[in-house]
Amino acid sequence: MRKILLCLLFVAGCADGGGFRPPDVRYEPTAMDVVQTMLELGAIGREDVVADLGCGDGRIVIEAARRYGARGVGVDLDPARIAESEANARAAGVGDLVRFVRADAGEVDLAEADVVTLWTLPTLNLRLRAKLRRELRPGARVVGHSFDMADWAPSQTDLVAADAGTTVVYRWTIGPAAGTPAPLPGPTTAAAPIGVMASPEP
Repeated sequence: MRKILLCLLFVAGCADGGGFRPPDVRYEPTAMDVVQTMLELGAIGREDVVADLGCGDGRIVIEAARRYGARGVGVDLDPARIAESEANARAAGVGDLVRFVRADAGEVDLAEADVVTLWTLPTLNLRLRAKLRRELRPGARVVGHSFDMADWAPSQTDLVAADAGTTVVYRWTIGPAAGTPAPLPGPTTAAAPIGVMASPEP
């Protein structure tokens, strides 16, 4: 049976031992209509492992566990969000399927993830995309909303009418089956921690 992620994916700094810098973006929860579309676009199944980079209150991995029985890990730099996510998972009855870790998204090993979800600013997306394409297996899905990945074309998109207006949800699929272009040139390790927290300012 595949190990569940992050501390289970051997993330450096998984324990809350200090040394974390402030998050780069403020917390802004993703609307539930958008969450549901993200999960649908990610084609999540019971055997999948979902990693949410910048998990906020944990709603994405909690909903993936509740609806589909998927396992998941939420990553966030804010200890208050981690505590909130853990409480929400217990309240939803999925505490055995998900866990939450305080870590920098740039330091997380994503090799065991089947689906990665995110809502990050365009500059952070560009810093994350080489890592995603390097670490994820062919067939893995990356799902985000509002911001694209520049010249990495999505394999699928959808529009969601939410309270704040229409939101674009993007899916990128890793590997030859999706026609993924060759890896981006340049170093294969992040030049600096990415520090994704939850969601960017609108």
